[in-house]
Amino acid sequence: MNDGGQRRYGPLGRALVIIPTYNEAENIKPIVSRVRAAVPDVDVLVADDNSPDGTGKLAAELAAQDDHVHVLHRKGKEGLGAAYLAGFRWGIEHGYGVLVEMDADGSHQPEELPRLLTALKGADLVLGSRWVPGGRVVNWPKSREFLSRGGSTYSRLLLDVPIRDVTGGFRAFRKETLEGLGLDEVASQGYCFQVDLARRAVAAGYHVVEVPITFVERELGDSKMSRDIVVEALWRVTAWGLGSRADRLLGRKPSAPVTPRAPGGRDPESPDASGGRGAEPSGPADGTAPTAPASGSSGSSGASGPSGAAEPAQPSAASETSGASGTAGTSGASGTSGTAGTSGTAGTSGASGTPGTSETSGTSTPSDTSGPAGSAATRSGEPGATPA
Repeated sequence: MNDGGQRRYGPLGRALVIIPTYNEAENIKPIVSRVRAAVPDVDVLVADDNSPDGTGKLAAELAAQDDHVHVLHRKGKEGLGAAYLAGFRWGIEHGYGVLVEMDADGSHQPEELPRLLTALKGADLVLGSRWVPGGRVVNWPKSREFLSRGGSTYSRLLLDVPIRDVTGGFRAFRKETLEGLGLDEVASQGYCFQVDLARRAVAAGYHVVEVPITFVERELGDSKMSRDIVVEALWRVTAWGLGSRADRLLGRKPSAPVTPRAPGGRDPESPDASGGRGAEPSGPADGTAPTAPASGSSGSSGASGPSGAAEPAQPSAASETSGASGTAGTSGASGTSGTAGTSGTAGTSGASGTPGTSETSGTSTPSDTSGPAGSAATRSGEPGATPA
């Protein structure tokens, strides 16, 4: 499949849905069940931050019953960005070709995952978007919608990123895209973690597609959004925007550490930004001996339209099967809107943060590495969708 006649894309490979959790005991079983029903071949990695409410134990029970489910037990709460970075490295280490971000609280509809996977056949990164035609939010107060729309618009204009929903957290990445984003340098947390990855993708020249989704406000549990998260997003986006303008005026190279269109390699023995090393994996939280599931592969349904815009997918889309075990480590972060916050780990080539250790459930191989209906396509240097 090609990108406007400019690039031909390879097969997707196996898919892993990463679900960060912190105190999501009421939501974890329903969301995992919905993911497995929506795309039966996809694997799920629950990255739990040692939730006091027992979310990690519930996830381990699911992993013991289903070899498509895995758990990354982390030592404490460090935030959304740290959890996703740990999950990315775990997935890459275990051979997944597609890595998906999804909230635990049901705000991201698993039934819409096939649409993202279909669009990814002709893209480097697919964003589930609330603010493109066909996208919408349900049960949000106007103040929350204003904050989200305003944050996306501010980020888009200040960073020159042609993406309508730059803060959204329902995303599907090709492995090669993540490897080219300079993840070792990512230090952003919470709300602005998504902005950071989006700006890096555009700066690296990756082909980004937005597909419409319906975002539903959580019904159970507490939102992880806080004033600190919003403040961090505001000052980081402002600093990035002013810094990039200064770079252009002074003729300097862009400050974002990205590697254009080149898969990145990591030395499994290299220390992360905080000097930590990867931890040895262990079995499920209940102490039972883990078993390594067999892996497999499959494609995904549907096709993409011209210029990278994805056409509507049929309800069936494929993904992949389970991987082996491992550990992952990353930087500190805080939770985002409607998502579960997550906790600290340590591993190799990680971003900055407090070092810790992590364990995996449902797996056994030790490792010391870290791991359209109306879609809109964007590429660095090309015009994107008009501002909301």
